[in-house]
Amino acid sequence: MLDSSLGERIFQAALDDKPAEVLGNIDIPHTYLYIRDFAKGLVTLGEREEALGQVWHIPGAATLTTRQIVDMIYEAAGKQPKFRVAPKFFVSLMALFNANMREIKEMLYLFEKPFMVDSSKYEKVFGTDTTPHELAITETMAWFKNRSVQFKS
Repeated sequence: MLDSSLGERIFQAALDDKPAEVLGNIDIPHTYLYIRDFAKGLVTLGEREEALGQVWHIPGAATLTTRQIVDMIYEAAGKQPKFRVAPKFFVSLMALFNANMREIKEMLYLFEKPFMVDSSKYEKVFGTDTTPHELAITETMAWFKNRSVQFKS
C-alpha cells in the first residue's frame, strides 16, 4: 500500500500538507482500484469454477483522472491539493542510478495515456460490488492517520 501509485506519495503527502508526487499526465482517465475491492475480487475468482482458465479484470469505482482523485484525497485531509509531477526525462535520468526508478520508468506508460479497465466480463458473471472512491479514500486516510500516530508514539 505504501508504494502504490496512490500510497505514501499521495495520502501521507496530503496529511503532511506537502505536494502529491505523481507521474505522467494527471488530466487523463485512469482506473484506480481499491485494495479491498481487489482482494474481494480475487477471493471470488478463487472460489468460482467458472473463473478457471480465463482472464478477468476486477472492477473498481468509476474511472477518474489522477487530478480528480488526488483532489478528493486532499479534500478528505482538509488541505488544498498541490502537485509535483515527475517528468519523463527526470524519471529516465533517475532510472540510471536507482532500481526503484527503473521499475517506475517501465510502468510510466500507464500514466501517459488513458488507462481504463474494462471489467464488464467480470461484472456480467459475478456482479459488481465496488467501494465508492469517497469511502475508499476515507478508509485509507484513516489507516494513514493511525499509522502516523503509531510512528510518533
